[in-house]
Amino acid sequence: MTLPAPRAPALPIFLLLACACRSADAPTPGAGAASDSARPAVAAAEAARLRALYAQPASAWPAPEIDAGVAFVELGRVPRPPRSEDPRHEARVDLGRMLFFDARLSGPGQMACASCHDAELGWADGRSTSFGHAFQPLPRNAPSLLNVAFGAHFFWDGRVTTLEDQALAVFENPREMHASAAHVVEVLARSSGYRARFEAAFGQPEPTLPHALRSIADFERTLVSDGSSAFDEFLDGRADALSDEAVRGLHLFRTRARCANCHHGPLLTDGLFHDVGLSYYGRKLQDLGRYEVTRDPADVGRFKTPSLRNVARTGPYMHNGLFDLDGVLNMYSVGMPTLKRKPEEADDPLFPTKSPLLKELGLDAREKADLKAFLDALTERRRRVRPPELPAVEER
Repeated sequence: MTLPAPRAPALPIFLLLACACRSADAPTPGAGAASDSARPAVAAAEAARLRALYAQPASAWPAPEIDAGVAFVELGRVPRPPRSEDPRHEARVDLGRMLFFDARLSGPGQMACASCHDAELGWADGRSTSFGHAFQPLPRNAPSLLNVAFGAHFFWDGRVTTLEDQALAVFENPREMHASAAHVVEVLARSSGYRARFEAAFGQPEPTLPHALRSIADFERTLVSDGSSAFDEFLDGRADALSDEAVRGLHLFRTRARCANCHHGPLLTDGLFHDVGLSYYGRKLQDLGRYEVTRDPADVGRFKTPSLRNVARTGPYMHNGLFDLDGVLNMYSVGMPTLKRKPEEADDPLFPTKSPLLKELGLDAREKADLKAFLDALTERRRRVRPPELPAVEER
């Protein structure tokens, strides 16, 4: 699919991505000094108008600009998970916290869940892609674990549907934690401290892999947004919690910038899978995404929409971790890369099709700055989580 006439043909992907790394906006030659001097006042007046509108209950906000077929849910506060009535729940969470930080469970004894999911880095790791077993670079960026309690699919390609299965997949992956079920259980069984904690959590001291996985998952389900972001304070009625830039960015996000077609609801994600033009199909960095799970040609290049909660702390971005936030905004402004079939791909049934939700926007520098200010306003207080003291494991 090419851009409509009379515009030039779509740029090759490598040029488009290069342009995304720098601002696409330059001053207009000959722009009048008078109009330049008036812009701040106009922008401030627009912010004041929007602030009054968005200070109302969300039900009275301006109508969002949403495409047909999108099941839009209004932005809002993240709910607290229901409190468990199970008297052993807290013991399971405490056990899961220890297991999450315990590198001895990995095959080489050097890698824990926390190696790729650091609380101070938004429960991600700040790298383009993580390092795995034997310091091997992994192919995808580590997603944040914040708010995974509300997820329906996990990993960028959605290949598992429970947090227990997600943890198991990481343990068993030879490129990640490189650990067998027998190894995990054997390490835990050699610890009287762990045996006591399994008894408190499950009523029996013998560690099992299903119990270990459930404990890790129950701990991860406690990693929920705490309502400390400026946006949450704004939703709570503090009208001055958002800057003028962030208020304008909120309105853009829901309207002309089209972000809310995929990033909506309290978590700012639809939880679905979309092709945003970054499959690198037929190139060195090719990643077929959801297709590797479903084998449905329609899923080639589709990846799960990430939550934007705490997004400023979880860069770099996209499934391959190749972009900073400015680069992402620049790419979305031009409609994201559009792949063009080569002659030899004319009849290729797997050639990816970019989501029709993506359109060329032509955002100017101020609009992109306003969007970024709104995304920054989703940042929560930094969590400094001290790793727990781990039980001793007896030597063989």
